[in-house]
Amino acid sequence: MPHTKRSNIYPGLKVDIILKQDQRTGTKTRGIVKTLLTNSPNHPHGIKVRLENGLVGRVANIIKTSI
Repeated sequence: MPHTKRSNIYPGLKVDIILKQDQRTGTKTRGIVKTLLTNSPNHPHGIKVRLENGLVGRVANIIKTSI
């Protein structure tokens, strides 16, 4: 599931994002998607989302969870 396609991202999904201030270092922050902020169907740097804790960044990884 590539993180660059909007159709793969949805509220409630656990993801790693890269915050704007961490773009140079690539430091990732893990959280749960609250809202999608990118409107286009895909974005080469990752879909921009807001996490449940309020942080905003681009999705770097989708965390697969086994049910």
